[in-house]
Amino acid sequence: MAAGGRPSGGPSGGAQSGSRGTALVTRIVDGDTAVLEKLGKSRFIGVDTPEVHGRAECFGAQASAFAKRVLTGRRIRYSVGMAPRDRYGRALIYVWLQDGRSFNELLVRRGYARPLAIAPNVRYASLLRQRAREARADGHGLWSACP
Repeated sequence: MAAGGRPSGGPSGGAQSGSRGTALVTRIVDGDTAVLEKLGKSRFIGVDTPEVHGRAECFGAQASAFAKRVLTGRRIRYSVGMAPRDRYGRALIYVWLQDGRSFNELLVRRGYARPLAIAPNVRYASLLRQRAREARADGHGLWSACP
């Protein structure tokens, strides 16, 4: 999916429903949340990684390390969801790597995240559920490491 227009800068800029663009990942907060140069704190749609802050959960450190390794300092393409922000003010985004792979999908398929469908941001929900079934069947990540 091709990235579209370039949103304005700052934490509140660019997070309009359906907007697309490219941004530099400046920091990883945890496995499913990052800080992007144009959007500020952003939550990846359709995925839920184990927690690393507060009460740490099984495989949370690994999910966070994977996101850091793959995303930190890299330019990504994003698409803002139908609901552009969550109750914490984070932009809600789908993320694609420069090679075209969906990072949201990669998190689930490699067993770093479970699918999480919250309407109206459900565009790839069935695909992510399928990838979770595959990861679980193959014993990837949290599916084999966590009770």
